[in-house]
Amino acid sequence: MRYEAEPQDYDLSAPSALVIAEDGDAHAALDALALAGCRARAPIGFGEAAQALSGYGAVDLILIEAAGVPETLLDVVLARADTVARERSLGIVATVAPEQIDAAAALLLAPRTQLLCAPSNSERVSAVAAAKWLARGEVNDVSREGEILPLQRLHEEVARLADTLARLTREEAKQQPAGVRGPVHGYRGPEDGETAAIDAPQVRAVIRARRMRAQFFGPELFADPAWDMLLDLFAAGIERRRVSVSSLCIAAAVPPTTALRWIGTLNEAGLFERQADPSDRRRAYIGLSAKAVEGMKSYAGAVQRAGLPLV
Repeated sequence: MRYEAEPQDYDLSAPSALVIAEDGDAHAALDALALAGCRARAPIGFGEAAQALSGYGAVDLILIEAAGVPETLLDVVLARADTVARERSLGIVATVAPEQIDAAAALLLAPRTQLLCAPSNSERVSAVAAAKWLARGEVNDVSREGEILPLQRLHEEVARLADTLARLTREEAKQQPAGVRGPVHGYRGPEDGETAAIDAPQVRAVIRARRMRAQFFGPELFADPAWDMLLDLFAAGIERRRVSVSSLCIAAAVPPTTALRWIGTLNEAGLFERQADPSDRRRAYIGLSAKAVEGMKSYAGAVQRAGLPLV
């Protein structure tokens, strides 16, 4: 579609966005803004953004098209965009290449940041629309109920998963009377400091079995990125191994933009936690929170006592 910067009849009350992109790379972002009902300022290049990003005034969103940008210049712009977003409570929608995921995840820490990787047009528009709702509080506008339903369903599913893990943890603790030890293979609740009798190879075998389904039925039929990532991080925790954001995206077995969205949502739900790499500021790791670890241990113990396999 052909984008016009600000047509005469454009709603001037709509959120405005600044697009940072190299020459010729801004079209997809501008189209997404137009479809989402946002106004766009004239795009600027990374060189200009590195010099004067903080000087750009009234905008609600920052869109960044990072693919192909040199590493040094990208680092500067991402860090400055993050600072501006934090100071002004702005949303950021950053589209990155696969090799840029870890750097972007480490440098863009503002709470309203969304990372995309090889997104479809609909994913771009959805991300911009979500940023727009947050910018203007439209997420609570009942007149937009049809548009926000997919976003609500995503949050509801994550909340359900968090509640299930928390419930399992509570039930496990209640089943063990004070001073009485259960079977050595059971998980006896978080207070005793012990783990369920499950090792990393067992969890990895479950992950392999889940991947094998795609050979016979197609990956989209059983896509379950939240659980796949929880299993991967659970195994990594047992192995005392750290997992980068890009590696976790691969473990999710879904397109990278979908995986990045789930990582952000699970982090907000308190199941994931970001871990900085003290030796490399361009890399961030993801681990299970204490709540998630307790839930996974309780689940493993529960299925073992029931004589069921971990799935």
